[in-house]
Amino acid sequence: MRNPFFIIGSSANALMSSLNKASKLFARTMYWMIIGPFRRKFVSGEYIFEQMVFVGVRSLSIVFFVTFFTGVVLAMQSAYQLSKLGATMYVAGLVSVSMARELAPVLTALVVAGRVGAAITAQIGSMQVTEQIEALDTMALDPVRFLVVPRFLALLIMVPALTVFGDLMGNIGGYLIGVFNLKIGSALYIDIAFQFLVLKDIYTGIFKAFVFGGIIALVSCYQGLNTTGGAEGVGRSTTVSVVTSFILVILADCVLTGIFYFSNM
Repeated sequence: MRNPFFIIGSSANALMSSLNKASKLFARTMYWMIIGPFRRKFVSGEYIFEQMVFVGVRSLSIVFFVTFFTGVVLAMQSAYQLSKLGATMYVAGLVSVSMARELAPVLTALVVAGRVGAAITAQIGSMQVTEQIEALDTMALDPVRFLVVPRFLALLIMVPALTVFGDLMGNIGGYLIGVFNLKIGSALYIDIAFQFLVLKDIYTGIFKAFVFGGIIALVSCYQGLNTTGGAEGVGRSTTVSVVTSFILVILADCVLTGIFYFSNM
């Protein structure tokens, strides 16, 4: 059997190496996001817009189904419990606050990580194993500048936008159940929803989505740029990218929730 201390040490060393490489990638990305627009041969706005369409517009249908039916299920499940207390009307407040604070940003991030993050890793990973990344270096073109920055910007912009859309769809799903199934008046449902929903809930969810977008972009691009082993390596990197993104999104959500709701912010 292998020495357990060796296993722990090698795993810790690999983790620290990965964190070091990821931090360097993040620093280079920030550099080109700030300096790049003022330098010649920067990434064209058309390419960034193309990435935004890929990340945002083509994810609308998936985000719609996930958040809409989550709102429906949340309304039905909460109504079952609240009806025992004679407080069925407060389903509106529960759905609106839950979607804004947690469910819309987290579910949207997980959907984007599974769809977009995997695609980004596969695209960049395929370029890495076919030596296209080395070709960019040979032509004195920084791969981070032309491959990472457009995707990073697209995710930073579109994940919060998708979160707002998902928040709206989730509340519509809850509204339909509340009005047509629970027989809550339409005006009363909307009034209670806005009565409990405050501005802090909305901007907290959007800020979370902004952070989640950065995490997904960084993880997927990092895994793509460090892909080895041909086609098998691309598949392996894609799997690692999605799993890592899921875990980091949940951890970041936990940390941000603690910062916003258990402090004096």
